[in-house]
Amino acid sequence: MKNKNTYTNKTNISYNKLSLFNSLIALVLVIILYFVLPKILNYPSNTIDNDFQIKVVGITYTSQFIILATLIVGFIYFFVRLIYKKLYIGILGSKDSIINTRKKCFNIQYIVLLVEVILPTTLCFILLIIFKTNIDLLLRICIVIFSFASIFGITSYMISRAFFRNLLINTSNYSKNDLNTIRISTPLKLLILTLPLFICSFVLILLISTTTMTIEKGNLLYNFYKQELINSLDEENLSLEDIKNKFNFFEYKSENDFALIMDAETGELIYKSKDLNIADESFLSNYTLSYYDENNGQCFEYYGQTTQSCMHKVTLNEGVYYIGIHFETSSNTIFLPYFICITILIIFIIIYISYIGKTISNDITNITNGMNSILNLNNISNAKNLPITSNDEFGDLTISYNKIQDLTMLHIKQIEYNQDKLMEQERLASLGQLIGGIAHNLKTPIMSISGASIGLEDLIQEYNDSIGDSEVTNEDHHEIVNEMNEWVRKIKTYTEYMSDIITTVKGQVVTLSNTSTDSFTIEELLKSIDILMKHELKNALISLDIILEIPDNLSLHGNINSLVQVINNMISNSIQAYNGKSNEKIDLILQKQDSNIIISIKDYASGISKEVQDKLFNEMITTKGKNGTGLRIIHVIFYY
Repeated sequence: MKNKNTYTNKTNISYNKLSLFNSLIALVLVIILYFVLPKILNYPSNTIDNDFQIKVVGITYTSQFIILATLIVGFIYFFVRLIYKKLYIGILGSKDSIINTRKKCFNIQYIVLLVEVILPTTLCFILLIIFKTNIDLLLRICIVIFSFASIFGITSYMISRAFFRNLLINTSNYSKNDLNTIRISTPLKLLILTLPLFICSFVLILLISTTTMTIEKGNLLYNFYKQELINSLDEENLSLEDIKNKFNFFEYKSENDFALIMDAETGELIYKSKDLNIADESFLSNYTLSYYDENNGQCFEYYGQTTQSCMHKVTLNEGVYYIGIHFETSSNTIFLPYFICITILIIFIIIYISYIGKTISNDITNITNGMNSILNLNNISNAKNLPITSNDEFGDLTISYNKIQDLTMLHIKQIEYNQDKLMEQERLASLGQLIGGIAHNLKTPIMSISGASIGLEDLIQEYNDSIGDSEVTNEDHHEIVNEMNEWVRKIKTYTEYMSDIITTVKGQVVTLSNTSTDSFTIEELLKSIDILMKHELKNALISLDIILEIPDNLSLHGNINSLVQVINNMISNSIQAYNGKSNEKIDLILQKQDSNIIISIKDYASGISKEVQDKLFNEMITTKGKNGTGLRIIHVIFYY
């Protein structure tokens, strides 16, 4: 509980710090944007944050930015904090809540990235509409805001990635080795994280380039038209009609350029030589009246616009007027090549990033498929090494994977060898336990055979002495022969018993690789068990009760020696379970269940602990310390 509280406290601090840090980054970018936006969009330098701007727009540039910055930074702080806090609360809930939180962590990063890019642009769009911004300028500003928002989104993603990674690592105990969420491919992830930066870079370069060319072209056209106006209007006693007539023969640099006349007192536009629109007549009028002298007649028609007017002040009989030429400072012939080149570059970058992502994805997939193939194999020795297809970190990873696979196969072979060796030792240990019983079992028939041979020697000597003796009758001879036959029958019985013991022991000594099958009866099985276990049971003063619920002449097919070894080991375990207690019993039960023969060994000792029971069929376990191997036989198949 203490560790969990420590972790959650750290997480609580982390999401508060992250929210604040994201907001600070957004604020820094907004401040940078505040200074660079007028330069990028070619704002007239003398029209920002003054009475003129309040007059024509209704609000200063700085005030607009303060409102925009407050909305953007405030929303980002509360939005990011809300997202992180929900994830933090999720890891404090139930198991299902934690699993659900883990699912969100994988993809919510991209959702946050999308919101951080789209939302500032949307807020800016709405705010500029409220301020009645010219549509052309509005679009340009939104493009710049989108570019800066993309930079912020990618930066925020990189910063918050550590938070999500830490959260996923600390809740990894609840993972089920699957993503269980929407999967994002490596090429798509690379496109999401890199393409916006390329697009933003190109857009900003395009805007800066066109702005620079617009300024240069505007200055050139201004100088040209200013000189033309001075030369054309440097006459006395000119009237408005004379000036209008002169405009018919004026040399224009573009078919969209035209002449205009403005009242110098009121700023009213009273004449245009062509019926073409001016970006904002009110702005042009106010700018001309306010800054004609300061700019020597170079007048702008709106913020960031691509048109200007060259004005020249003249005094006529009718009054004082501004005579001007409206001209375009931008050209599609200049903009279009840039746009085409940038479009081609973006398409190339998309293809290139997709190719790089696909290459990385293929290398990762190659290793993943190799691991999955091992999982699907019944025998890892059939697995093949992965081909090395690159000379980078993925090549190193493939080499390491192949080394691990080779080492794993070597360990498996070593384990198999050790297991065979341990099983051989277990079998020999079991045979060692049988040696004492076998020696004892053989001692009795050997002594009996020795006694029978002495009896036969006495009878032979008696028979030899009776030859030629007239007192020995035929009946006596037959009696001696019958006694000799009786001794021979006993010797034969003892030798058969000894042969059975030797045959049974020989079957237990065969190699473990022997998989030959034989036919044997239940009676023969029980006889082998009796011969091999008699001495051990007798020494322990424990009786073996055989409960036979099937015919003893029932024939089975399989390796009788393996079955005998299994049953003997289980009987030995039951003997050891009594811990030296005598006058106990063990039940050997043979019964039929459906089409199966069930062989059960039952003792009445203390039993097996729950801890050991849980591990019996999962690992090699022994309760005998160094005297046990923990080896077990999974199954031995016999059929009848």
